[in-house]
Amino acid sequence: MLINGILNPAINSLLSRIRHTNTLVIADRGFPYWPEIETVDISLVDDIPRVLDVLSAIRSNFSIGRAFMAEEFQAAAAPQAVLAYGRGLEGIPVLYETHDEFKRRVPSAIGIIRTGDTTPYANLILESA
Repeated sequence: MLINGILNPAINSLLSRIRHTNTLVIADRGFPYWPEIETVDISLVDDIPRVLDVLSAIRSNFSIGRAFMAEEFQAAAAPQAVLAYGRGLEGIPVLYETHDEFKRRVPSAIGIIRTGDTTPYANLILESA
């Protein structure tokens, strides 16, 4: 039995299949569904868990080379959310692009972890190092 780290077996399985330069999406509750991409839905209620909760949980055992976010996040999200993402992604290069460009990256992801986050445009694509 696992006693620390990621306890969710579906997330453990997903993370173990990501290799160098593969991507993983951590999405908010309203993110579009792609039937061809494995999705692990851990949403419970609004804002539980949040995208940053998942990011924090996986950072210690997931080598992130860079992250992608929609540039609309910086204008649509509350200033404290923008600061929180800056702290959560500290040390990781973040590339901002339009939401449409961001969504074009999604089909090549290994999987999606869907959260209950309600922060506008708070989705991340993490590229493994």
